Amino acid sequence: MTQPNATMLKFGHPASVVADTALWSVQVRPQQPALGSLVLVCKEPATAFGQLTPAAFAGLQEVVARVESVLTRFTAYQKINYLMLMMVDPDVHFHVIPRYEGARDYLGVSFPDAGWPGPPALGQAVALDADMLAALTADLKALWVDVT
Repeated sequence: MTQPNATMLKFGHPASVVADTALWSVQVRPQQPALGSLVLVCKEPATAFGQLTPAAFAGLQEVVARVESVLTRFTAYQKINYLMLMMVDPDVHFHVIPRYEGARDYLGVSFPDAGWPGPPALGQAVALDADMLAALTADLKALWVDVT
């Protein structure tokens, strides 16, 4: 088992983990600019996209397909954004933001997509408390196991 890297830990590993593959960790983003926002973190010791091995690139395709299936079922998103910003967190990772017009409700909390139809409004995210993070992680994990 690979030790979690700094980026995985910053985004709440292991509590936020929806799924792990050999080379990628799928985690709930603690700040939700839209309901179901995730972080895909590469487990390889790479700080630039071009440093990834062919295996990591190949594994990314499977992870992305699964993420899209899960989020389609969970949020019925209209568009999806993959942001590779890497300005603060050094390890190769993507922020995955399912996009939709209006808001989605989850456990009595409204999750508006404040940036729709433009770029995601990352600064207007809903901050998850520990209970909400645990519930959202569990629900997405259950869908991950269920989708093919």
